[in-house]
Amino acid sequence: MATSLTKFSRRAALLAPVLALGLAATACSAPGADESPTTGSDAAVSTDLGTDPITLEMYAETGFPLAKALADEFTKQHPNVTFNIREDQFTVIVENAPRVMASDNSPDIIRLPTMVDLVKDDLLKNLDPYFTAYGWDKFPASQLVQLRVGEGGTTRGTGSLWGMGLGYSVTGVFYNKKLAEQVGMTQPPATIAEFEQLLAKAKTAGVQPIMQFNKNTAGINFPHQALQNQFGDPAQVADWIFQKPGATFDTPAALKATQTIQKWAQAGYFPKDANALDYASMVGEFQKNNGLFMFNGDWESANLDKTMPGNVGFFLFPSESAGGKHVAMSAPNTFGIGAKAKNPDAAAFFLNWAHTNPTAREIAVKIGGSSPGGPSDLAVPAAAPNTVLAETLKASQQLGEENGAVDFTANATGGIFAAAITPEMQKLIAGQQTPEGYVKAVQAEYAKELSR
Repeated sequence: MATSLTKFSRRAALLAPVLALGLAATACSAPGADESPTTGSDAAVSTDLGTDPITLEMYAETGFPLAKALADEFTKQHPNVTFNIREDQFTVIVENAPRVMASDNSPDIIRLPTMVDLVKDDLLKNLDPYFTAYGWDKFPASQLVQLRVGEGGTTRGTGSLWGMGLGYSVTGVFYNKKLAEQVGMTQPPATIAEFEQLLAKAKTAGVQPIMQFNKNTAGINFPHQALQNQFGDPAQVADWIFQKPGATFDTPAALKATQTIQKWAQAGYFPKDANALDYASMVGEFQKNNGLFMFNGDWESANLDKTMPGNVGFFLFPSESAGGKHVAMSAPNTFGIGAKAKNPDAAAFFLNWAHTNPTAREIAVKIGGSSPGGPSDLAVPAAAPNTVLAETLKASQQLGEENGAVDFTANATGGIFAAAITPEMQKLIAGQQTPEGYVKAVQAEYAKELSR
């Protein structure tokens, strides 16, 4: 999945708070924009790409074309640099990353599932020297907070920089406009109760209420965390993701979210074969007008504008009370440089270029469907009006104004998504796990991983 991805012409400064993890920042303070990198600043690096032939090895995620599109444009602008791109499903990358990065053929640039364990095992290159060399202090500090890890792989959200985003995402709810009209939805729901009323109306009208996948990776974790973020203090969620001492998943908010997911499953609001449905199949079914709602991220916007022009809307998941603050999962599409990379300087040049080059930034918007990030004085390229791409940017700006971004619970540890969230969510949907058992199982795996 994409931890981890839309934008039209506004200044990136308006987007910065979206990436701010303001909630997380209260839980785990981020370094300020003028703070010096913590370690590795004296390492010798070069910002000169040169003209000698270079082949950059990239390990990217299947189904998300942004990385390849950027690589192709980079080669067009810098013909001496070519890319050898390997792609795998996100769950495969989670499993393979440590082994691949420890090998003699370690990639130069890799899509990072999580960073803490990779930092702890010395498999990632510390980017602090490049932070200094390229002047990344001009980026909003909050934009990079999720990409920082303390020495020894201890705590996320502070310390050295170990990754960069190729696109910065926001998640919410896509909806089919024709089906919305059919069930009497005239505007996005203002509360969770209104959202649930629409689910019931859709079910009664013979419309699939939510099209959501749950095979291989737990796509139903999207609505689960959307509920969890609203049922309690999202700072507690951020504390847990950032591994703050004493943080726990076993909270009243997580339990209530899990009970709600169970209720929705029993009511038939998810596809009956959700546990057999993968991400691509979910999107395909939604494109066939099979589903009123789909919980997903802005990385899908450009595709939906192409396949369902004019028929898709997007909104941030509502709060419990009308007028309440929105909270949404928002994170970089994180890439890092392997500690054993053969061309680390060229890899860093590419990452900097992706944030600052005008064409690269346009690609991030039009193909990735996401903000390109980068210095706050660079404008975000335009998206066509009356598109879902424009709507997701508007949602990003709204989220930023409300300071409501938080990371994905799936990013809490290297194995939590594959070892606990996915299998336990599949059991819950199948009626083989209780809500109480779910939250305790996720917390038990978390504690197990932190004790290693």
